[in-house]
Amino acid sequence: MVIDGKRIFLRNWKDEDINDLVNGLNNINVSKWLANIPYPYTVKDAQDFIAYSKSLKDNSKDLMLAIVLKDNNKVIGGTSIQNINIKDGTAGGGIWLNEKYQKNGYGIEAFCLRAKYCFEALNLRRLENGYFYGNEKSRNMQKKLGYKDEGVRRKKYYCLVTKEYKDECITGLQKKNLLI
Repeated sequence: MVIDGKRIFLRNWKDEDINDLVNGLNNINVSKWLANIPYPYTVKDAQDFIAYSKSLKDNSKDLMLAIVLKDNNKVIGGTSIQNINIKDGTAGGGIWLNEKYQKNGYGIEAFCLRAKYCFEALNLRRLENGYFYGNEKSRNMQKKLGYKDEGVRRKKYYCLVTKEYKDECITGLQKKNLLI
């Protein structure tokens, strides 16, 4: 699967992405905002994740996608579409970017491609996402796309990096409210 954008594209993970995956997630400034990512992030962690991603079928309820720069085919992050529920027209998921590629608009482009794919190709009507308190980059990116704050799941996730339970701020986006 490939979801094509202006400067980036989203595609399935490949074995050759291991080094880019480790390089992006073996950074505490990135991994501290993700629930299920260990720190340090090792080659073995990347191998296990890619094997899991490749095991997902096209009709799976979860899709794990690499964010790739068009100009040099470099993986700069990842995004997911999870808990796809065709009957109710909903899904969740998240995003992360290698710190070196943040503040360039790649995250919002990737999340916009993801949203458009969900709304147009999967014919979903609503996306639900979230962020940990303090992650203003994620919150601001989601707001630019039209996501609204909807509530808080108190102590929802155990963060492997900080070794503490984190509140998850829930955001939602309806198809009709996508801003980009």
